[in-house]
Amino acid sequence: MQSSNDTRMSEFLLLGLSEDPELQPLIFVLFLSMYLIAVFGNLLLVLIVVSDSHLHTPMYFFLNNLSFADMCVTSTTVPKMLWNIQTHSKVITYKGCITQVYFFIIFSGLDIYLLAVMAYDRFVAICHPLQYMVIMNPRLCGLLVMMSWITSVSHSLLQTLMVLRLSFCTEGEIPHFFCELNQMIQLACSDTFLSNVVMYFAALLLAGGPLSGILYSYSKIVSSILRISSAQGKYKAFSTCASHLSVVSLFFCTSLGVYLSSAAPQSSHASAVASVMYTVVTPMLNPFIYSLRNTDIKRALKRIIGVPVMKGPMVLGLKKCP
Repeated sequence: MQSSNDTRMSEFLLLGLSEDPELQPLIFVLFLSMYLIAVFGNLLLVLIVVSDSHLHTPMYFFLNNLSFADMCVTSTTVPKMLWNIQTHSKVITYKGCITQVYFFIIFSGLDIYLLAVMAYDRFVAICHPLQYMVIMNPRLCGLLVMMSWITSVSHSLLQTLMVLRLSFCTEGEIPHFFCELNQMIQLACSDTFLSNVVMYFAALLLAGGPLSGILYSYSKIVSSILRISSAQGKYKAFSTCASHLSVVSLFFCTSLGVYLSSAAPQSSHASAVASVMYTVVTPMLNPFIYSLRNTDIKRALKRIIGVPVMKGPMVLGLKKCP
């Protein structure tokens, strides 16, 4: 099989996190639990924000979109892994693999851009509080989310088309629990130079840009906090964004670590394990991180279930970061 038309693989083998048969039931239970927590936790967060008019602010609008993206990221990867464990199979079809690559890039990219947008939202809320509702108007919020979607879909389409042009000469074994872009490129028997250039250039541009924006926003936030005279005031100001900053750190540290080490073949298993952090663990933890420390979310949940809530002062958009 030499041409790309003749080398459309009928299937690949997903080797998963471990090939030990005795560990498969444990992995199945663990990932099923994390998947259900991630999906229902984020879904509950979406329903709370949608159903409570007090939470119809820019901050929670972005959080809603982030929760949706998190649900989609885990749903793109984990169900197929669980199915393969349950059926004692490692097979994924070529079309299924390409589909995973396409949707995973969309929703993981959307995660990155939304985290950057949320960092900008916090920058405006803390550094320009009097102009917050003017700057973060509904039109700008909708435009920021729409541009995040357009960029994610365009990037995913480009990367998927680059994979489709590759030739795969033999049945491929993917040392991962889902079809990840760099693993697909490494399996190809045709020239992958252009695909690698596009992958790393796009990662540098489309991930490095949002990360730079996040770092810039937080540098300004920290600078503003340091100008606060009282220690209690500094603590309150910083606590408004501690949750978002922890999610950003967890997501970027693991995802960048995976892609920066992807060139080393011996790191395949370590990359697969690290990928669990930003594909499963982070989406699972987000609802807890963004709600347990958030009094507005707690109040909204109590309203939904009918528990009396003490009324407190609410400041337009200047509530704690989720």
